[in-house]
Amino acid sequence: MIVVNKPAGCLTVAGKTPNPNIAQTVFDAIDVDLPTADHMVVHRLGFDTSGMLVFAKNKAAVRGMNVEFQRRKVNRVYEALVVGHMAKDEGLISLPIMRDYQFPPYVRISTDAHQRALLHLDAEEVGKKILEMPKSSLTKYKVVSREQFKGYPVTRITLTSISGRYHQLNVHMAAFGHPIVGDRVYGYQGEAASNGGLTDKELNELVPNLNRASDDLQAAVAEAAKDGHPCIHAIKIGFRHPVSKSYVEFSSESPF
Repeated sequence: MIVVNKPAGCLTVAGKTPNPNIAQTVFDAIDVDLPTADHMVVHRLGFDTSGMLVFAKNKAAVRGMNVEFQRRKVNRVYEALVVGHMAKDEGLISLPIMRDYQFPPYVRISTDAHQRALLHLDAEEVGKKILEMPKSSLTKYKVVSREQFKGYPVTRITLTSISGRYHQLNVHMAAFGHPIVGDRVYGYQGEAASNGGLTDKELNELVPNLNRASDDLQAAVAEAAKDGHPCIHAIKIGFRHPVSKSYVEFSSESPF
């Protein structure tokens, strides 16, 4: 196994753009018993997410780690700064996620209205992923501290993605009213649907939070953080080693 502290602004694997990627860098630098860098990959971190990233060095390790991820036995914890001071010290966010047919390839919170909208779409035109059934998603959060970011209130929290869905942490925090600082996709007037794709009425019904950050505060923090990366870091990963079968854990401090 190889564990890397990935910097923000770097791809896990090669993409369509010529940005550097960690997998190829590791593959070129270390003796690996696999044909290509892609074969090393057992999970990924987003382009703007920093932190603990694990690769496998041989087929046995790949198989073992794939089983651990499928069984959700891998313990992954993230640290993030979110907009506003959160009222509760800890809690759970349980909201189903669907692919966003209006803003692909992003995701949004699934509702009956959005599911009905899919009935009029053609899979050949929008792609099969858009028409996938909504996926139940559960995020656990815990407050570390309530701080200031360039003069604005923010909260440092740990996040555990219990279900491990695509962009789950980002869209859940946006819907909860505390988007991740510097998130230009799911944050204030980002590329994805605002507030996780929920209307004001849906927010009150599905995600009641009287302490959610106001639009003015979200706008101010978005402006203050516009030149940096989103403030989210994979601070810890723990798993049963696929060969020794012993539990191992790795961690690194957040860069923000």
